[in-house]
Amino acid sequence: MMRRHAPRPASEALRAAAARAAPRTMLATVQTAWEEAVGGELAAHATPLREAGGELVVSCDSATWAEELTLMQADLLGRLRELLGEAAPGQIRFVTGTPG
Repeated sequence: MMRRHAPRPASEALRAAAARAAPRTMLATVQTAWEEAVGGELAAHATPLREAGGELVVSCDSATWAEELTLMQADLLGRLRELLGEAAPGQIRFVTGTPG
């Protein structure tokens, strides 16, 4: 006799499908975890833009935010390492401007 399993929530299925379909780059991994790592307020002002050689470049919507986040870099890197382990960037550079 076959046993029926309880249906899993649609959100769980969508999250699993998105994880399988997502590109396996450091940037994509960071973008997925960014808001959880830095919090909603910081994420509203700073967006991971690109990566090169282990450095993450984050676009900030003002010079004030870029300066503030530069001062917080060690803490932010620590949070990303906690969430992403080996996939975390080695350093972050904050720049002013909008992604695009």
